[in-house]
Amino acid sequence: MSRFAVTTPIYYVNDVPHLGTAYTTVCADALRRVHALMGDETFFLTGTDEHGLKIERQAVAMGMSPQAFVDGTSAAFRAAWPKLLVEPDHFVRTTDASHKAFVAELWKKIEARGDLYEGQYEDWYCVGCESFKTEKELEQPGNLCPLHKKPVERVKESTFFFRLSKFQDRLLALYESHPDFIRPRERKNEVVAFVKEGLRDLSVSRTSFTWGIPVPGHDGHVMYVWFDALTNYMSALASKGVLDTFWPKAGRDARVVHLVGKDILRFHTVYWPAFLMAAGYGEDELPSTVFAHGFLTVDGQKMSKSLRNAVDPLRLAERLGPDVIRYQLLRGVAFGQDGDFDHAAMIERYNADLGKNLGNLLQRTLGLVAKLPTGKRPTYGTPTELELELVRDVEAKLAEARTAWENLEINRAIELTWEVSSRANQYVDRAAPWVLVKQPDTARAETVLAALLEVLRLMGQAIWPVMPEKSAALLAQLGLPKLAPGPGLDLFPKTFAPVPGGTDLPPATPLFPTYDKDQTKALLDELVPKMESQEKAPEAPAPGKPADAPSEEAKAAPITYADFEKVDLRVGLVTACEKVPKKDKLLKLTVDLGEEAPRTIIAGLALTFAPEALTGRRVVVVANLAPRDFGKGLVSHGMVLATGPSEKLSLATAPDDVAPGARLK
Repeated sequence: MSRFAVTTPIYYVNDVPHLGTAYTTVCADALRRVHALMGDETFFLTGTDEHGLKIERQAVAMGMSPQAFVDGTSAAFRAAWPKLLVEPDHFVRTTDASHKAFVAELWKKIEARGDLYEGQYEDWYCVGCESFKTEKELEQPGNLCPLHKKPVERVKESTFFFRLSKFQDRLLALYESHPDFIRPRERKNEVVAFVKEGLRDLSVSRTSFTWGIPVPGHDGHVMYVWFDALTNYMSALASKGVLDTFWPKAGRDARVVHLVGKDILRFHTVYWPAFLMAAGYGEDELPSTVFAHGFLTVDGQKMSKSLRNAVDPLRLAERLGPDVIRYQLLRGVAFGQDGDFDHAAMIERYNADLGKNLGNLLQRTLGLVAKLPTGKRPTYGTPTELELELVRDVEAKLAEARTAWENLEINRAIELTWEVSSRANQYVDRAAPWVLVKQPDTARAETVLAALLEVLRLMGQAIWPVMPEKSAALLAQLGLPKLAPGPGLDLFPKTFAPVPGGTDLPPATPLFPTYDKDQTKALLDELVPKMESQEKAPEAPAPGKPADAPSEEAKAAPITYADFEKVDLRVGLVTACEKVPKKDKLLKLTVDLGEEAPRTIIAGLALTFAPEALTGRRVVVVANLAPRDFGKGLVSHGMVLATGPSEKLSLATAPDDVAPGARLK
């Protein structure tokens, strides 16, 4: 039996889950599911990266301990993924005791083999990347990080160096002997070119801050955050007792695939294998594949806080259903390339692929089955050349889809799967079952409809890695149980084998109700972020025509400056958020205002924001508002400022570098 483990990067906890992290995580979940469907023993790992200078600085600015800070932000990631039907086998945190112990042992192994030495480091460091930068990597003028476009810092401190330069030839040999170690190919070429330019020894400890894993035997040093973070891929398996099951080794049928963004490929394909080689691992004991995907844009624009076009995947999932978001992410982007999350294309693809293709095939088939004299599941009789062609084409497409999945060609695998559904719709048009059901002898009609039901059964199995809930719903309409994959049980659809006839089928219900033009427009108005460039200033009145007077509602009585000074406006950090039961419009926010304890604020934001979308955001709070009792023990101690209609509110916010409790003047 084969074993397949897939990992995401562990996500840095200075942010909240967003479309980019959702994309990687959904891709990993789909790969885990498809290998489980093929009968492999699987393991899916994700988690959070919680150490480093950036985290320490953020925690200090908020008046919190680093541990308290990461506890809250890590919880947001853990809570997010089930809402996208993501089911990891383990959620690792770099603050876990088991992880820290494993990292310390790895350090000791490398030190014992002579590949660590103490010295002085002086060079450039990007706190945003938690990465050292060479002079030639920086953008000028200003010594800017090429990714963050912010000035890097000059660092000079005592450090331990890792002899990375020693492993240049071994790394190049690895890339040559293991062609699938780096994918896609163009990314491999970039890494090979980088290594051939020559490697410098790498600083792997810091003494200028304390929030990290202590270097064993050397007080004052904490490990470089990437040495710490990369080791999670092994420490997590070890903590679950499955390292010897899933980690590659000669003679072991095990495969480990790391999914990463292209911006962190170098850490995973240069530093990580070099660390493992230095610890004594051979070429066959390294990760099988590091697959780098591209960046996502939104409606053709780079995601940016300044443009206010960031997409909350959890809000989309709540509105459209998690299966639909998974389908759009997996089908709409060529895996390994940059891609665009286009809201209009998402609705168009939903209507075409899901509603009119697969959904309509199900509705047409079940509707015609209901017109048979028995109304029961039809019996597959003697096939004609039409059926034989259908069977050949369907089985061939499913075999191609399986190969595409195995090759990590996710979007191609889904395209091939939907070609099965398209082929069945062509068969419907050629076989004309709506005519056959009206004939006295329904044997031919039953054969055609049984063939269609069988294609739908195969589709129900094939879409499970992408759309697990819709897979179960489709199979239920065919009177079949949902899938229950297990090791050694190959359930990936491959063979045309109609279910015997004569049993009852449940009533048909639309699997993917389509959106008409008006509904589509309303959806896009609701879901598409309104970017800064889209906001238009009010039109000036025509020459000679006075502007309309403001409405009575818009007028407010003047106040003195002394009155204004009484309003205490402060920046608050939302550390937790939840819905208020039986109150559709209300959310309960826990807000850090830089005081001894956080405040509870009840806010009417629920029609616009999912709770997860607010956690981690800096908002503007009226801090000296008298408490308001909402009943049942809910008392609000402040007001969060926002504007707009209740279903489309915009928050008054503050930049990330403003400390909680800062007063607006």
